[in-house]
Amino acid sequence: MGGAASLMNSTLNGKGLLPELSNPRGIASLTMTKVSSMLHAGEISSTQLVQASLQELADHGNETNAFITVMREHALAQARVLDDEAASNRFRSPLHGIPIALKDNIDTAGVRTTMASALFADRVPTDDAEVVRRLLAAGAIIIGKVNMGELAMDATSTTSYFGPVRNPLALDRVAGGSSGGSAAAVAANCCYGALGTDSGGSVRIPAAYCGIVALKPTYGLVSMRGIMSSSRSLDTCGPMARSVEDVALLLDAVSGYDVLDIVSADHPKENYRASMRRPVSELRVGIPRKPYFDDLDPEIEKSIEAALDVLGTLAHSMKDVALPSVDEEARVKVEGAEFLAFHHRLQQSGYAELYRKLKPELLIENSSTPPGKEGEALDAYVLSRWDQEQRRRAADQVFSDFDVVALPTMKFMPPRIEDVLRHGRKGPKGQTLYENTAPFNSYGWPAISLPCGFSSSGLPIGLMIAGPKFSEAKLLALAYAYEQARIGGSPRLS
Repeated sequence: MGGAASLMNSTLNGKGLLPELSNPRGIASLTMTKVSSMLHAGEISSTQLVQASLQELADHGNETNAFITVMREHALAQARVLDDEAASNRFRSPLHGIPIALKDNIDTAGVRTTMASALFADRVPTDDAEVVRRLLAAGAIIIGKVNMGELAMDATSTTSYFGPVRNPLALDRVAGGSSGGSAAAVAANCCYGALGTDSGGSVRIPAAYCGIVALKPTYGLVSMRGIMSSSRSLDTCGPMARSVEDVALLLDAVSGYDVLDIVSADHPKENYRASMRRPVSELRVGIPRKPYFDDLDPEIEKSIEAALDVLGTLAHSMKDVALPSVDEEARVKVEGAEFLAFHHRLQQSGYAELYRKLKPELLIENSSTPPGKEGEALDAYVLSRWDQEQRRRAADQVFSDFDVVALPTMKFMPPRIEDVLRHGRKGPKGQTLYENTAPFNSYGWPAISLPCGFSSSGLPIGLMIAGPKFSEAKLLALAYAYEQARIGGSPRLS
């Protein structure tokens, strides 16, 4: 994406929309899979897709506050190149010509990457993150950088320096976080898919709250090089989209070994879109009721139980199971110490003056480490990290008589932004937003969240399916089978 800075326009003025787009909103609301098929059949152009997304941004972008930087001119320039290639029947991949958004902690060469913080409001990387390089090679178009919880440490996305992200389905509610802008942008039809990052639930929480699909891959399956990650032993980069197949398309593009990424796993390349259609009649589904079904909102419980009934008709068997326990205190120590180390490194590499001026209390608050106790935190980190790795290596053994697990993504409905700002981020029964999601980061397991219903007030409810390391193909297959069985196609929100 080098040279994008000269093309970038971070505001929308509505100019340049194609006159033949009589119904851009209809085009913008289609799935990535559908528009890919239309592009390959010559029924639509990449330029039209970009214009349709930009029109949604112009009409509704301010409502959700999903975008920090809109790359209007750059996206249009990319589209023209890709349309020329398509005219010569040179398609790079199923993602050819499709607008994608990136969480604003994923580096883009020549385009600012802020982590939604005043600390980095003017930071402009010189290189693309590896996932961006792979998306561009696949022909995807980067339409913009999206809002998030500041420093990727907020599960509501209300702490952003650029203002809170609002839920497209209920503007007074949180979109979830920290990849809230990614989910809101997809749900509001401002792009066809997005990438987020997840160290404790940060793609799955906003997916559940905004009614879309998101996958947290196996730890190390997707390169983290060039992503501002403050918890290297927990964080993953995951696809977010409107359907299971769309998520599989994105995962096919961005997954794979990166020899220059110290956390990258040397796992054989898979075709997730093809695997998604595999039969699921032999899969054994486990239901980890304790503690994942405790203190559920009644409407969530009702939708989840109905979803389990459907899964029971698709899979070979279903039974209650127990998952390994997670040392939450150790997880917090690991995340807090890595957060401190990440920012200490930045302080030593050109940002020292900014750190002195801007929000030093933020580092203390998010690291859970009192000033002067950094040495003790380091000792605790080493021991906790060893323990985490030992538990992670042993965890897969639990899948001896079942293949995957199914559970609620969230325990309570998205809170109102005003309530979060006034009273904090706990649920009505004291639950944390990441209570059901964070353990899967500790295990290193993949987990997918997809819509399974709505509350009486129209708020979406998410079902999570998880499995042992590198079981993405099974998760996608079961999620796809459920998606098809529930409504005969991709779940879409109006």
